[in-house]
Amino acid sequence: MCYAFPIISRAKATMATNIRRREIIAALGSVAAWPFAARAQQKMPTIGLIGGGTASSQAEWTAAFVRRLGELGRVEGQNVAVEYRWLGGDFNQTPAIVDELVRRKVDVIVTHSTPNVQAAMQVTSVIPIVFASAGDPVGNGIVTSLARPGGNVTGLSVVSSELASKLVELLRELMPNLRRLAILYHVGNQVTALQTQEVKAAAAKFGFELAIAEIHSAEDIAPTIEALRGRTDALIVPSTPLYNVNRVQINSVALRAHLPTIFFDRVYVESGGLMSYGPNWPSLWRRAAELVDNVLRGTKPADIPVERPTTFEFVVNRKTAGALGLKLPQIVLVRADELID
Repeated sequence: MCYAFPIISRAKATMATNIRRREIIAALGSVAAWPFAARAQQKMPTIGLIGGGTASSQAEWTAAFVRRLGELGRVEGQNVAVEYRWLGGDFNQTPAIVDELVRRKVDVIVTHSTPNVQAAMQVTSVIPIVFASAGDPVGNGIVTSLARPGGNVTGLSVVSSELASKLVELLRELMPNLRRLAILYHVGNQVTALQTQEVKAAAAKFGFELAIAEIHSAEDIAPTIEALRGRTDALIVPSTPLYNVNRVQINSVALRAHLPTIFFDRVYVESGGLMSYGPNWPSLWRRAAELVDNVLRGTKPADIPVERPTTFEFVVNRKTAGALGLKLPQIVLVRADELID
């Protein structure tokens, strides 16, 4: 009997040692899990994207943006969230939408078009703002300079006012007998104001008459273009989300009025417009995604230079030219980067 006690004591000691070992291992496992638990509780970076048009009208640009984010390791829904807001061409909504995104504490706001950028700047001077495109950001007071933007804003500059002169030249090559031009001026839009002034200067240089057709809302588009029938030889349509959203209507009405059209964006030509000359817009949105990635990594917008597009594309719709009874000159065919049938 007396010999059994030491054996039982050793068994209990062994059992206690094993229990302590398991407790230590469990404790170490819990400690090792702490970083993972902390990471799981971290807020996913959120991008507030404000589109001046509609989801469908800007689908190609948005897809390019999201795809590039993914290539950079930021996959929507997995490690980055995107809050989409669409204006449908109505910039009066911008301040309220930006205010909402600020209250939702997004990490960066992405937008385009000068009025949107300016409205966002008025609401927040803290949250970084990246613009995929803006006309003359220095002249419009968006940034201090292209090299050193200053403040909380950076992006890509599309000096569309300079492109306007090129559009006039291309119309002149297409129509050697061109004498009268018209431009759709979206009243209150600073970019179209700049483009209109540049077109006016180019028209004067070539001795063309210029009719400035004012547009206040989408309801003005059809009757204004119809009223140009017989009063002008060609129509220039500037860059604005209002026109982008209504591009199918613009093209159909212009075709009925027998008006050759030229745009700053190929999406108009893809939907029936005659010609376009301008930067590759999806590539601008891809680059915007790279700027957003830099911002999310901690780079201040003030330290990211504003960039300008380096390549431009001239696109012509041969089917529309045929419907208008236009024979495309050889110089136009040679210059075109793409011909759409």
